[in-house]
Amino acid sequence: MAQIKALTVKELRERTGVGMMECKQALVECDGDMDKSVEYLQKRAAAKAVKRIDRAATEGQVSSYIHGNGRIGVLIEVNCETDFTARNDSFSSLARDLCLHIAASGPEFVAREAIPEADLEKQRSIFEGQAEEEGKPEKIWDKIVTGRMEKWLKEICLMNQPWFRDGDKTVETVLQEIIAQTGENIKVRRFVRWDLGEVL
Repeated sequence: MAQIKALTVKELRERTGVGMMECKQALVECDGDMDKSVEYLQKRAAAKAVKRIDRAATEGQVSSYIHGNGRIGVLIEVNCETDFTARNDSFSSLARDLCLHIAASGPEFVAREAIPEADLEKQRSIFEGQAEEEGKPEKIWDKIVTGRMEKWLKEICLMNQPWFRDGDKTVETVLQEIIAQTGENIKVRRFVRWDLGEVL
């Protein structure tokens, strides 16, 4: 078994935000491999998040951000389970970071589930038409359309987007990690992003 140094544990904690003991355990489980330990902790965070996903999250806060001398504005509602967490500085920081992310990345929906089925079907038809125009064999259209749909969803759904502070994580992964740390269900309920002069 690899000898786990305190500096390695500290580095893993800085990369994941998880407690020291959990970081040490992850490193032991993964024989000191940093990348495998990060993945191990992310999977544990996801598992913990799934257990909490059905718990009511009716507290939280509305946060806002104005960017570029008033050219872009974001308003977001982030929910949690208790008023104690809602008033916590780290929760406020999360809400603020989500505003910054939305301002920079311009998602249209919180998650795939929020997209009307008619919009999904319309986009599938567009991608299928593109595949036909490109002369792709009909037998591989489904594969092409599926790949393009996944890429499109990553562009328009907040939860699927790469986190603006760490492109190796998605927004959903970041939320799962925070859920694991706080022990509470946390979710983005809704947001709106305005672009000056934008035609709606």
